Amino acid sequence: MALLFSLILESSSRVRLVGGDHRCEGRVEVQRYGEWGTICDDGWDIKDVAVVCRELDCGVAKRALSGTLFGPPTQQQQKIFIQQVKCHGMEENLSQCEEEDAFDCTHDEDAGVVCGFPENVRLVDGHKCCQGRVEVKQQGQWGTVCKGSWNFAAAKVVCQQVGCGRAILTRKCCNKATQGQGPIWPRKVSCSGKEISLQDCPSEVWEKNNCTHDEDMWVECEDPFDLKLVGGDSPCAGRLEVLHKGEWGTVCDDDWGEMADQVVCRQLGCGASLSPSVKFRRRFGPGVGRIWLDDVACSGNERSLEQCRHRFWGHHNCKHTEDVAVVCAEQ
Repeated sequence: MALLFSLILESSSRVRLVGGDHRCEGRVEVQRYGEWGTICDDGWDIKDVAVVCRELDCGVAKRALSGTLFGPPTQQQQKIFIQQVKCHGMEENLSQCEEEDAFDCTHDEDAGVVCGFPENVRLVDGHKCCQGRVEVKQQGQWGTVCKGSWNFAAAKVVCQQVGCGRAILTRKCCNKATQGQGPIWPRKVSCSGKEISLQDCPSEVWEKNNCTHDEDMWVECEDPFDLKLVGGDSPCAGRLEVLHKGEWGTVCDDDWGEMADQVVCRQLGCGASLSPSVKFRRRFGPGVGRIWLDDVACSGNERSLEQCRHRFWGHHNCKHTEDVAVVCAEQ
C-alpha cells in the first residue's frame, strides 16, 4: 500500500516525552483535541528525533529508540495518532513534518527519543572535556560558581549533566590563567547528588555573596561511559566491550546473568536479550588488552551498565577466555 503523506496543519498540536529519567528522553506523545496519544515507530529515525529535541529545547538528538524501553507501559486504551512521521531534520517542531494517520500499529511499536540537555552548565579550561572550571548560564550569560555555594554532591550532578562519567573531585581553582572573567552565579545550591540537572537542585539567592574569582570551583569527572558489542554480524550481538579512561576493554563473566544482558541490550537500543547458551557466546572469541569489569551484578532496572554493582575498574581475577558476550534481538 503506497504511503500517502500530508502536512500536519494543527498548530495546536503539542509534544511531550514520557517515562524517561529526565524530561529530555522518553516515549513520544502528541496531543490532539485535548488528548495525548503515541506515534508508531514506522520509519522513525534520528531526523525525526532532532525535530522533537529542538521543539522541546532539549539539546542535540542522541538516539531514536523504541518507546517500550520507557516505563510505565502505555495504557492499551491510549490512542496511537500517527503511523509514520517524515521529517527532514531542520523543522522547528513536529507539526511542520509530514505524517500519516495511524492505521496498523500497536503500542509495542511506540516511538521513543533520547536527547541531550540544553547547554546551561559547562566545564571550561580543563585539559580534557570532562574537567574544568564550572560555569552556569543565566539570562544568556555564562558565570562561575563560588566555593561557598558548592559541594561534592553538586559536582556529581554537573558530571552527569555534561555527559561525563562519575565525579572524581571538586576543589577551588584557579590560578590567574584559569580564573573566570564574567559574573559569579548568585545562588547557593543544596544538591543531594541524585538530581538530573543543577537546575533541579534546591537553591536560594545568596545575599551575602562576597566571592571573587579566586574562589571559582573546579570539577573533574571520569570520561563518558560507553559500550559496544564486537565480533558479531550486527551491533546487537558480540563480545561486550566498555570504554573507560579512553580505552576499550572487556568484561569478565563472573556473576554475569540475564539481568545484565537485559541492561546491555536496552542501553544499546536493541531488542530483548536472547540469552544464548555459553557455547554460542564463545563464538565471538576472546578480547585483547584490558579487562575492565568483573563481578557485575544487575537488577535489570538499571538504565546503564555503569549503574550495576561491580568491582573497581580494572580489578579482576579473569582471563580473556571469560569475556562476556551478549546477543540481543534487533529492533
